Amino acid sequence: MVNARNATRPLARAICAFLLSASSAAVAAPVLDPAFGDHAVIQRDRPVPVSGSAAPGEMVTVTLGDRSQRVKADTKGRFLARFDPVTTTGPVPLSAESPSGRVVARDVLVGDVFLCSGQSNMEMEVRSAQDGAGQSRAGGDDQLRLMTVAKQTADEPRATFADAPAWQVASPDTVRTFSAACYYMVRDLRKEKGVPIGAIASSWGGSQISTWMGEGAQAAVGWADRSALLKLHARDAAAGERAAGAAWEAWWRKATGDKAGQEPWQPASPQDWAPVPSVGPWEQWGVPALADYNGMVWFRREVVLTAAQAKAAARIALGTLDDVGRVWINGKGVGMSPRAWQPNMFDIPAGVLRAGANVIIVNVQDSYANGGMEGPADDMKLTFAEADTMPLGEGWTYAIARQSPFDAPRVPWSDLAGAGTAYHAMIAPFGSIGLKGVAWYQGESDTDIPGYAGRMAAMMADWRRQFASPDLSFVIVQLAGYGKPATAPEESGWGYLRHAQHQAVAADAHAGLASAIDLGDPFDIHPGEKQELGRRLARAMRAVAYGDSIPANGPQAVSAMADPGGDVTVRFVGLTGGLRVRSGDRPVAFELCGDAPGTCRYAAARVDGNSVTLSGDGQPVAKVRYAWADYAVVNLYDEAPLPVGPFEMAVSRP
Repeated sequence: MVNARNATRPLARAICAFLLSASSAAVAAPVLDPAFGDHAVIQRDRPVPVSGSAAPGEMVTVTLGDRSQRVKADTKGRFLARFDPVTTTGPVPLSAESPSGRVVARDVLVGDVFLCSGQSNMEMEVRSAQDGAGQSRAGGDDQLRLMTVAKQTADEPRATFADAPAWQVASPDTVRTFSAACYYMVRDLRKEKGVPIGAIASSWGGSQISTWMGEGAQAAVGWADRSALLKLHARDAAAGERAAGAAWEAWWRKATGDKAGQEPWQPASPQDWAPVPSVGPWEQWGVPALADYNGMVWFRREVVLTAAQAKAAARIALGTLDDVGRVWINGKGVGMSPRAWQPNMFDIPAGVLRAGANVIIVNVQDSYANGGMEGPADDMKLTFAEADTMPLGEGWTYAIARQSPFDAPRVPWSDLAGAGTAYHAMIAPFGSIGLKGVAWYQGESDTDIPGYAGRMAAMMADWRRQFASPDLSFVIVQLAGYGKPATAPEESGWGYLRHAQHQAVAADAHAGLASAIDLGDPFDIHPGEKQELGRRLARAMRAVAYGDSIPANGPQAVSAMADPGGDVTVRFVGLTGGLRVRSGDRPVAFELCGDAPGTCRYAAARVDGNSVTLSGDGQPVAKVRYAWADYAVVNLYDEAPLPVGPFEMAVSRP
């Protein structure tokens, strides 16, 4: 007689085999990239490169509408099917099928797709901007789709996202956590154009433009060496750290004149060391010199190690170094913090530690708000083995740097100042998807770094190459005002940055400018008025992306001509209607300047049609400036109404 339990075993094995096979097939089924997932919007009138992943070597049939392409996944399991442009807006079927399974992207639309990028003012969510709650509640629109890319970095361009984003239908819940500037722009464009729109937000607060520039853009501005160092780090992280450390030390000696062996990171460096009151921002120590200090501070601590500890593989954790820190032990470089406002941990190279006394020195550089060795103290320690640690949360001394050069190099694998690290992870994975336009709000972190116009031009060219769109439209936000309101003419890093933004746009036939000069807040670098900013972005995008017959840049000065009597007439173009003065009968914020530094002075001005005449004061005049301050008060608009953009311009004579 056959045992019933034994009789069922072949059947059980067959069922298990079937389930395992089905599970494997499900796992191996094709996967469409996020840009082509559920609720996606595909750019109309552009080639459609549908991409995804499948089993290496597998044949995949991709269907878009009534057309199909049969393509082979490469050795890395990537496939790409190229389709001709789709011209009709609205729903479109999209699927990918292979012997391993089938995937269907649901609720896909054809319309216009916009990419919004930059730093914190583009990142700011609707819920954090003015009237965020009210605007979120009214945010439902099933023809508007939103995607937010999570912050991530990579040493090399990625084909896929490490943290994949997803499309979401605009609703009160999804709108509230989306980029405010981007949302208000596309909301206006939806009303104006009446087509489905997809908006992608890929931003990082505090980022410099360099981290958004690919290798080609880096080379275009003379930074190929940074890309080469980043590639070295990708191959060999320790070698990259050594090379970056040597470059930083060479920069320091050149910038300060210190001789080798006499630098502040040497163990016996004769600094004015004082006890650190507490781990935390130095602004909170009660030290007058540090109450509002941006610059460098040196930190020092001694530790005594056993011979076994000195020989062991070791790591040092120093918590958050705000903004950025570089570490030496016994005068030898250990590393530089690559992540802003996040805890840092460094592997200590072999041969650095020694039995007995060891000296740890940390340079912390801060350029905005709070700075310092912020801990938390409990996380600061030396680790030699899993159970052998040495606390480092107390016992530090500090010295304010005698010299604090502002242009200290950052490691090119850092997040906020890297050589394309955000681009590699947050832009490159989109491949060559079709876009209608790009909205860019960034520059606050570049205000003291010369050459922004060139970097902006290089980045736009590089993104156009990636997205296979030589005429891809860009709209740049000209920085809002921030800081102490100007009461006298002065030099302004923000003024120069705004001027560079205008230069980059003026030199580009497919770029527009949305000035935010009047939307700022002297006390908050993140002004809450994003609805008006969105309207201005949408207006400029209508001009450059849709070809509407409206000025792309708003009112801009094009010439400044002096007459024999000493008056200077500034002529404007890009006006909607004429010039209008608010809260008075005369415009403010105009300056007449001589050739020498410190010769700028406010000028009496009057509007005359599409021009403004500045009254001469008997002093030499070489150039004219307008709204040239970190935070300028302005009152001159056109009838759109858009503010007259800031400028600096040489004066011509008949």
